[in-house]
Amino acid sequence: MTAPAPTTKRHRRERVPAVLVLEDGRTFRGQAYGAVGETFGEAVFNTGMSGYQETLTDPSYHRQVVVMTAPQIGNTGWNDEDDESKQIWVAGYVVRDPARVASNWRSERSLDEELVNQGVVGISGIDTRALTRHLRERGAMRVGIFSGPALADEAELLARVNQAPEMKGADLCAEVATKETYVVPAIGPGGEALPIGTAKYTVAALDLGIKGMTPHRMAERGIEVHVFPANSTVEELYSVNPDGVFFSNGPGDPATADHQVSVAREVLAKKTPFFGICFGNQILGRALGFGTYKLKYGHRGINQPVQDRTTGKVEVTAHNHGFAVEAPLDKVSDTPFGRAEVSHVCLNDDVVEGLQCLDTPAFSVQYHPEAAAGPHDAAYLFDRFVDLMAGAPARTTAGS
Repeated sequence: MTAPAPTTKRHRRERVPAVLVLEDGRTFRGQAYGAVGETFGEAVFNTGMSGYQETLTDPSYHRQVVVMTAPQIGNTGWNDEDDESKQIWVAGYVVRDPARVASNWRSERSLDEELVNQGVVGISGIDTRALTRHLRERGAMRVGIFSGPALADEAELLARVNQAPEMKGADLCAEVATKETYVVPAIGPGGEALPIGTAKYTVAALDLGIKGMTPHRMAERGIEVHVFPANSTVEELYSVNPDGVFFSNGPGDPATADHQVSVAREVLAKKTPFFGICFGNQILGRALGFGTYKLKYGHRGINQPVQDRTTGKVEVTAHNHGFAVEAPLDKVSDTPFGRAEVSHVCLNDDVVEGLQCLDTPAFSVQYHPEAAAGPHDAAYLFDRFVDLMAGAPARTTAGS
């Protein structure tokens, strides 16, 4: 008996002209990909060769136009299982060579069809290598994608791009976070969801743009996760009597997150175990008294080398951040909550990728240990959080 052939779907439509206009005046002409229309955002590039569905549905990409450096995108189509949130969040999508055939047994439709369904404007058929090199040299910048049979002249389009808001100073996390608190139950040893209130640990998670895999990773470890809106108060977080507090990833400039920084300081003062990811790392940094700054072009992809300085181990990690914490790499800092140090660093450019407190049960990382769709080198950080809540010494190696 032969195995069934993979699901193969073709999606063809009439080519519609499109143009991408950067705020410095450089333009790229191609064809519409996804919805036809116009969109504005910050142009950034992602170096991942897979996992495009998880990238598109990551709320941290809100108001960003994502350029994929991999030359062909869409090979495995789109399914209804791998979304990291309720919708596509990118402002626009840029690919060089869209796959003509979506071939995968889990595929429900083509990527192009899903972009159309959700109204996401994109462009294809352009030199994404040249565009990526331009962004590396000049830095992330505002961009517009315009498509349709009758496009305005480039001077007019450029003027519209330069009227769009910048990412620096943008307060966006409340726009993508849940509006109502919800619970992700702990998962029992047999894979079943445990009744609410019976888990060994309860975590209050502040949703700043949380990915669906993050509470799932905690649930796999027997943690019941209560996910709260971005502007929740410390009293609301502690209403569930948490064993730990978690701050998620999210979009925007951490310099605007004064409310969340205030809440983090109250958590640190209570000495409740704290774990932060991405935006949560930047908030912990601010709560400790460190500054934040905008990276020239950011880290976005699933192949970034990071060293865990507590073990010396180098991990390949998933990133999506355009801002970073400004903290000294080679010394212990005195903070209002005791001593703190940089625990992780990017080996490409020495950007701070993690913090840990030495006198308070708190740590954070700038990258994504939940890593859907991979890699999974850093998943052990969720075990460190469990150990922190258990009052045990932090694990020093993955799986120890």
